[in-house]
Amino acid sequence: MSKQITDKIVRNSSDNLPFSAILEAHLSRRTLTRSGLGAALAVFSGGMLAGCSTAREGTRPAPQQPKLGFASLPNSMTDACVVPAGYVAHVLGAWGTPLNDQAAAWKSDGSNTSQDQLNATGMHHDGMHYFPLNGSSTEGLLVVNHEYIDEKALHPNGPTGTGAGQKRPAEEVRKEINAHGVAVMHIRKGSNGWDIVKNSRYNRRLTSATPMALAGPVAKTDWVKTPYSKDGSMVRGTNNNCGNGTTPWGTYIAAEENWAFIFANATSAAQLPAHQKRMGVGSKGRYQWETAAGDASEVDGEFARFNITPKGASALHDWRNEINGFGYLVEIDPFDPRSTPIKRTSMGRFAHEGAAYGNPVAGQPLAFYSGDDSRFEYLYRYVSDAKWDPADAKRSDRLAVGSKYLDQGTLYVARFDENGKGEWLPLLPSTPGKNGGKLGDQFATMADILINTRGAADFVGATPMDRPEWTAVHPTNGDVYLTLTNNTSRKADKGTNPANPRLNNVNGHIIRWHDDVNSNQFQWDIFVFGSDAGADANTNRSGLTELNQLASPDGLAFDNRGILWIQTDNGIDGGRKNAVAKATNDQMLAVIPGALKDSTGTGPAIHQGNQGDLRRFFVGPNEAEVTGFAFTPDYTTVFLNIQHPVNWPAYGTGDATAVPSGKVRPRSATVVIQRQDGGRIGE
Repeated sequence: MSKQITDKIVRNSSDNLPFSAILEAHLSRRTLTRSGLGAALAVFSGGMLAGCSTAREGTRPAPQQPKLGFASLPNSMTDACVVPAGYVAHVLGAWGTPLNDQAAAWKSDGSNTSQDQLNATGMHHDGMHYFPLNGSSTEGLLVVNHEYIDEKALHPNGPTGTGAGQKRPAEEVRKEINAHGVAVMHIRKGSNGWDIVKNSRYNRRLTSATPMALAGPVAKTDWVKTPYSKDGSMVRGTNNNCGNGTTPWGTYIAAEENWAFIFANATSAAQLPAHQKRMGVGSKGRYQWETAAGDASEVDGEFARFNITPKGASALHDWRNEINGFGYLVEIDPFDPRSTPIKRTSMGRFAHEGAAYGNPVAGQPLAFYSGDDSRFEYLYRYVSDAKWDPADAKRSDRLAVGSKYLDQGTLYVARFDENGKGEWLPLLPSTPGKNGGKLGDQFATMADILINTRGAADFVGATPMDRPEWTAVHPTNGDVYLTLTNNTSRKADKGTNPANPRLNNVNGHIIRWHDDVNSNQFQWDIFVFGSDAGADANTNRSGLTELNQLASPDGLAFDNRGILWIQTDNGIDGGRKNAVAKATNDQMLAVIPGALKDSTGTGPAIHQGNQGDLRRFFVGPNEAEVTGFAFTPDYTTVFLNIQHPVNWPAYGTGDATAVPSGKVRPRSATVVIQRQDGGRIGE
């Protein structure tokens, strides 16, 4: 999640029992030891993250037992990336890198045009995935989310027309719209390393203006009919794509996170629709794109659509419904540049951080897991009606396969109970509310429920969490991991959390649970607590040291060998408010987790004592978030992203570890990491 657009206001006004109170209840019943995680980590059971599979496969290959072979890095705070000894790191596809000859080369004065930006990589790289071409580890498609923009860096002298009563210039707004979205990049490893194959037929930009289809229960309902799509089947653009996912049939999923802030509704707070209030819609858009409406060059309301204030006789006469086409998981076929991306409304509408799928089993439904990244929001699971057929992994009509599994299913929200137990609550009209009645009494149709996903979760009594973000699935045992980044708004009225004994949870933690797609019950435990090394034992419950202290865990991924990679985001929300952020820049760590144990009935195990197992592999430049993760099939290359640096990279060198000689216009970029001896990363 980007630090600039974190939603700092608590939008959840429900009285659902907070996760912190549940932790307090069960942790008070146990004596915490300082040996659990170290022992658990010594037990290897293999696996990889569903969202990081290395090929279009419906089943995962048998893992090879890994062994971490690098020394943990010391803390670092410089304008450069840091990697272990024997590794090199290079910059790939930095913001503004041309994908074809229709874009001019990136200019350090910010003077590239909106047309240049449409044909070049976008801003602020986030979630991503490497899709090998014919199984290759030297040639493939790298798909990258571009979460948001930095207007000061994007334009020569920053944005104009942002003052009260002013109008934004159409050219600037188009450039900003084109800097959002997703990039599909054909990349190839040559004698000089990895590079983009310019003018490849695979290269593609999907922006905040790209036509996209709507599918599932919300599609073609009155919720999404607009002047642009009178039948409610289409919408323009995808925004604020943060984490990502993939599918067993080889497509990419972009997660729309802070999409609500690009819209403006001048309606009074009392009249604002409940679902808009719940998502944080304001009277002015984050970028004020709506103010460019009426420009002589405007086509089909391309700017007016961001003003969702009801003005006309119906939804076909204004843009009140434009916002309802956002907030979904977007399925993209990277192998077919002519295909139309599809927003899968069955999977819920909220601030999606990503989507990891559970282990595919022939004849069983598929499950996808997604966090809603905001304070006191929820964790969701989507379960398909269709049963998995491994033959679908080899089909070439990939989006049709997606329609089979992702348009009909049940969306659940998690309730975490005491003693390490939990329950998935189905968001269906028949589901009982926590205070009586049925969900259908509140929201009459499935489209109503999905548009109001957060409100539906409130009604059934889901557990508010501390900014639930990325999910990762252990493929051999089915355990699912979730980063809870932080929650600086946790006060006494929302419940204290003895597991992180702070009223302000500035450090965050990671939980995991064992799931069965055919059951609504699950068991869970706490995997690791974020903390600085110098904190007292009540805070530093995982025994972290200076070589692995972490806070604000965010990105999360398994590779195919069973190594779990943890990325951090010590941004404004919680970051710089914890001691870790004052000691080291954002980082990526590695650890080999063991299986979650069966509950003993006295509460979930709390794992600690992992100093010798959790290792710092990478440190990013000053002020930058480390995010996104992808491996080549042979593990000789790992890709990660650097988002919102303040003075990086060093121009002209291509070396991610080089410190700029002076002040530079910052560029988010992908970092390519390899071993100097050509060996496998991490071993």
